[in-house]
Amino acid sequence: MAPAKKPGKGGSSRPSKRKAIGGKKTSRTKTKITKTDTGPEVNVQEEVQDEVAREMLMTNRRQRLVEKAKARTESPAMRTEKPEVEAVKITDVSGVVYDKADYDAMVEMYDSTIRDIKEGEIVQGRVIGVTMDDVIIDVGFKSEGIVAINEFADTSSVAVGDDIEVFLEQIEDANGQLLLSKQKADFMRVWDKIRDIHDAGDTVEGKIARRIKGGVVVDIMGVDAFLPGSQISLRQVPDFDALIGETIEVKIIKLNKSRRNIVVSRRVVLEEERERMRATLLNEIEVGQIRQGVVKNITDFGVFIDLGGVDGLLHITDMSWGRIRHPSEMVNLGENIDVKILDYDENTSRISLGLKQMTPYPWENIEQKYPIGKKIKGTVVSITDYGSFVELEKGIEGLIHISEMSWTQHIKHPSKIMSVGDQVDAVVLSVDKDNEKISLGIKQMEPDPWTTIEDKYPVGKVVGGRVRNLTAFGAFVELEEGIDGLVHISDMSWTRRIQHPSEVMKKGDKVDIKVLKIDHENRRISLGYKQLTDDPWPELARKYSIGSECLGTITKVLDRGVVVDLGDGVEGFVPTNQLTTKEVADPSGMFSEGESIPLQVIEFDRGQHKVVLSVVAYYKQRERAELDKFMADHEKKANAAAQSGGGGGAMAEAMPESLRQAAAEAGEADAESTEQESESESDADEETKSE
Repeated sequence: MAPAKKPGKGGSSRPSKRKAIGGKKTSRTKTKITKTDTGPEVNVQEEVQDEVAREMLMTNRRQRLVEKAKARTESPAMRTEKPEVEAVKITDVSGVVYDKADYDAMVEMYDSTIRDIKEGEIVQGRVIGVTMDDVIIDVGFKSEGIVAINEFADTSSVAVGDDIEVFLEQIEDANGQLLLSKQKADFMRVWDKIRDIHDAGDTVEGKIARRIKGGVVVDIMGVDAFLPGSQISLRQVPDFDALIGETIEVKIIKLNKSRRNIVVSRRVVLEEERERMRATLLNEIEVGQIRQGVVKNITDFGVFIDLGGVDGLLHITDMSWGRIRHPSEMVNLGENIDVKILDYDENTSRISLGLKQMTPYPWENIEQKYPIGKKIKGTVVSITDYGSFVELEKGIEGLIHISEMSWTQHIKHPSKIMSVGDQVDAVVLSVDKDNEKISLGIKQMEPDPWTTIEDKYPVGKVVGGRVRNLTAFGAFVELEEGIDGLVHISDMSWTRRIQHPSEVMKKGDKVDIKVLKIDHENRRISLGYKQLTDDPWPELARKYSIGSECLGTITKVLDRGVVVDLGDGVEGFVPTNQLTTKEVADPSGMFSEGESIPLQVIEFDRGQHKVVLSVVAYYKQRERAELDKFMADHEKKANAAAQSGGGGGAMAEAMPESLRQAAAEAGEADAESTEQESESESDADEETKSE
């Protein structure tokens, strides 16, 4: 370890020059910023405060230089006494000698050219030079002063020879030049006027010079003042740049001479003016007056109009006698319009305005203009689910209901036949002046085909048509364009129980049908398909009398029984309790489609076209052993058929010989009839082809 150094004389070490300098504390001036009622004024004045700080820093530097120069002149070396000079011999360059009188005259003449100026005053000067950055000014002192060119509001108007006033900050700086300021001179010159205007509460005219953070700068009598953005107008201004160059009336709301800070407000002036206009307007306003206003705001439900200090509401329903979707279709923001005072509430100062009331009421004498039965032309302006609105003239609209669009077509929506903007011809059906409604119809432009429908389609006539649509209850058959008839499911077959129309006909098929009934009031035509053939039930009543025996083929197995085909398209039903003497929970376990079983008719209902049969009744008249053998064989062969996937004929061996012969004869007869029908159809096809 190095030994510690001994202290010098005096017992303490002398600090180095660097440490001495570094040990000095730099004093900083703290500026307290107080908030005012002007909102963002403190924040937006950073530009002005920075400029003031720079000037104070320069002034402190100059002051230190002056103090150092003064200390040098008062030093002991400068105060050494010098021998007195009794006389001075003055000569010029050419060697001419001047006496004392000439010298004094010359000094006096020189002193007269130098003006007596003092710091902190406004002096008169003359521009002797202009550069890109500075303006050189002669104020009558031994040296010229320099002013930054950005201190002039209009730099293009500065020219050599101009006389201007400047503020003398310092007679001589470190460079031996005068320190001058044009802005301070302007401020000092008009300060008293500005203060008097502020104290009196008067307004002053200013020109918006430029935009800064938080607002704009306004030139008032050559002095910059700050106008915050919130004080520019009664409403928010979207673009400050658009206001540059505009001359406005403002009111001074704050002054600070030390900072040369002036804050003004235009909003205060506008509010005072609005209050004066409001008081005048409220005294003059009356219901029924027509006044001019400015569109202040546009909403979905209406327009707010500034009548001059007071806002009124022009509702969308009071803008036009006709139909409008949005108020912007008729007015624009900032537009001047004439409106009528409809209502005025003195307690709430609410004013209701009207625009359509300035034109005649279009529904006056509407019955004479549009009598019932008149044919008119209009424009479709709106389409709804139930109809279309047609504009007959401005403010007059009529409704074409969907039911009045076609005599024959089934129109699901009005847009299928018309669109907004279409020109349509219609007939006036009814007029309701009180409710401002007119009913129109376009189908009335053509004759009603239903008035002559019986002449074209009399009851009992067989006609052809195309299956247009199938429903659960029947089929719609188109007889001609727009004329449909219904074939109900009960009119499709005499003997079969049809579950759905698709079992008989398909959509798009061309079929022959018979006209059964015409309903003029409801415009309906009832058609029949089974009526093309004679009713077979009188003959079936003799063939299937109660107690008669027959052979049936199972076509459907249901929980409550089975449906059997008796031949010739006749169906019968065997209930579950008539299938066997044993209780059967599920007939499908013992019977299957395609099986043939012996049956006896136990019920015949001609009106309901119903035949009820029974296996138990058939064997009741026979020996018990036959029934037991039938059931045993049935169960055995039914199970075998179910396992093999087969069906028909499984019970043929268990049936009596008489029934089997009857079934065979019936089959042969059906085959012969089928062959005859096929031959006749082929002959008809050959004749059609030859034709």
